[in-house]
Amino acid sequence: MNGEGQAPGAVGLVGLAEPSIYARSRPGRRGVRPPAGFAPEVDVADALLGVRLREVPPGLPETSEPEVVRHFTRLSQLNYAVDTGFYPLGSCTMKHNPRIGEELAQLAGFARLHPAVPEEAAQGALELMWRLEEALCEISGMARATLQPAAGAQGELCGMLIVRAYHASRGEGRRKVIVPDSAHGTNPATAAMAGFEVVEVPSDARGGVDVGALSRALDGDTAALMLTNPNTLGLFDENIAEIARLTHEAGALLYYDGANANAILGVSRPGDMGFDIVHFNLHKTFSTPHGMGGPGAGPVAVRDFLAPFLPVPVVERRREGSRETFRFDWDRPQSIGRLRSHYGNFGVLVRAYAYIRALGAEGLRRVSEDAVLNANYLMRLVARDFDLPYDRLCKHEFVVSAKGLRERTGVRALDVAKRLLDFGYHPPTVYFPLIVEEAMMVEPTETETKETLDDFARALHAIAEEAAREPDRLREAPTRTPVRRLDEAGAARRPVVRYPAG
Repeated sequence: MNGEGQAPGAVGLVGLAEPSIYARSRPGRRGVRPPAGFAPEVDVADALLGVRLREVPPGLPETSEPEVVRHFTRLSQLNYAVDTGFYPLGSCTMKHNPRIGEELAQLAGFARLHPAVPEEAAQGALELMWRLEEALCEISGMARATLQPAAGAQGELCGMLIVRAYHASRGEGRRKVIVPDSAHGTNPATAAMAGFEVVEVPSDARGGVDVGALSRALDGDTAALMLTNPNTLGLFDENIAEIARLTHEAGALLYYDGANANAILGVSRPGDMGFDIVHFNLHKTFSTPHGMGGPGAGPVAVRDFLAPFLPVPVVERRREGSRETFRFDWDRPQSIGRLRSHYGNFGVLVRAYAYIRALGAEGLRRVSEDAVLNANYLMRLVARDFDLPYDRLCKHEFVVSAKGLRERTGVRALDVAKRLLDFGYHPPTVYFPLIVEEAMMVEPTETETKETLDDFARALHAIAEEAAREPDRLREAPTRTPVRRLDEAGAARRPVVRYPAG
């Protein structure tokens, strides 16, 4: 760290504020001026018969092309990105994305393929989808999969609709879905959205599901248990075989939230643990740039007895002698229907397939082994300054607590996160999971070097020392960013969702 509390190579942007594009607007400036006679003049009113026209032109900015380019380039440089720094963002797996995936997704045969072309003209795309499904089923231990869901949350919804359809097909109207108290927030929200009543079960002293509480919660009205393994504490549930047995004996299904699958690739499979339905976040685990709402992909894989309920269409392969052809199968009377337009975010599917094929089985296993190694190494470094609520081996991520720091200095996890911005780092997830007071969830991923992890740990150590010496400095942080600390409560209560033009 340098003397200003900033990581080596971090960009100092003290007091820098980029004005809006309207502030750079001047009447008459243009980026392009077509030559006179370039196109015939058209009377807009005649061309748009029946359309009500504006009486006053829209208040669009008038700027030159260089000003526009510079403005948006400067804005992009104010953003934090995985290409410029380390993302210790727990459970989100923000890791480097190999550029080969970007190149392949931009191949004309993929990028320019219209979703409405006949199947005969899309055989390459259909084959890629079929082979990606095949790979995901092998990785998860499932029988069939849909690639249609556009994100992990939509994958969850798909899974819960399959749960509902399965029980309905058996003449059962089961109404309850069980989730652990450490679950991702989307789990209970999705279950409720699918029409289920949500029942929470607590964690035990080791950070896993309290098996006794689960056993008492399970009954003939239980439709499913939604579980993340490893969970949001970064801990692999040591009782997963018993949990699966109890769930299935109650006639319920076991659903796997794949947000943390980066920890188990090639090491263990949800199907072998006893899960019936699995969703993957391709944009996390299988390397697609993501954030700010997309694009994403949340394929859902299921055991063979649940395959009839998958969304339509699914891709099928036909063999005619030595020739293979691929087609969409729409004739699935038990299907839950269609979840979104077309067949999913195809560009994300291309990137994920390229990632899987480039690494192979051995490479995928190495991804998880390195992610687990990085997390355990960093956890031990950080635990010197912060509390470790569950002192056991973690998987891809870990949770520490700033509770002790708060009691000694009054500095909270939020203050630590804000001060990390001044050191040139994106903060980790804070205050989640809710069962850990003053939680900070850190996921280093497999793509970070030992030097990066060491630097990050030194930054947290320096911040912990500052908390004891100058706690107000942390409460005022960040001070070296384009925007200082925001009134987050005010922003939540009085959101400004419209910005006046000009």
